[in-house]
Amino acid sequence: MLYLGELSGGQQVYLENQEALTLLTLTSSGPGQQQSQRSSWQTGAWTVPPTIFQTATGTIIRLETNQGQLFLLLQAGGVISPAANPPDLSGARVLPLNPVTSGPATVMPPMQPLPPMQPLPPMQPLKPMAPLPPMEMRMGNMQLQMGTASQAQTPGAFCTQCGKPTESTDRFCAKCGHPLK
Repeated sequence: MLYLGELSGGQQVYLENQEALTLLTLTSSGPGQQQSQRSSWQTGAWTVPPTIFQTATGTIIRLETNQGQLFLLLQAGGVISPAANPPDLSGARVLPLNPVTSGPATVMPPMQPLPPMQPLPPMQPLKPMAPLPPMEMRMGNMQLQMGTASQAQTPGAFCTQCGKPTESTDRFCAKCGHPLK
């Protein structure tokens, strides 16, 4: 069964017990805005309808379940938490809690579990790429060739020690004297 309680400041609380699960939806609305917050707890089945109390520190919901008594605290800012110990309810005002047939549009039934994910099919082998046409690039006295039958570069084009360009006939680098192969 679903219950609705009107709180101060335009807030409403919806309480519902689904088997062992207690669902609490807190809604608030103001000019141009509407907010909704939903929480749930494993409380057990209710033995009596819940009771809402208004205290100086906030709102307290008392649930009587087949697992015992439980208190939920609604504090400023919409913070909802179970109470570790039974709160002091002396001087608390009992708020009316009315049974309703439907909740706000934002209340959704619990989501059903998704089916297990199926394994992906094995990847198909990659098709070989078509050969690329030969390419050549020249910049100053530098040259790069790719895809030609002769890809060997001119030996001794640069000194392996300092990087200075050399001639193919040089035996030593003209800058650092490193022997060239």
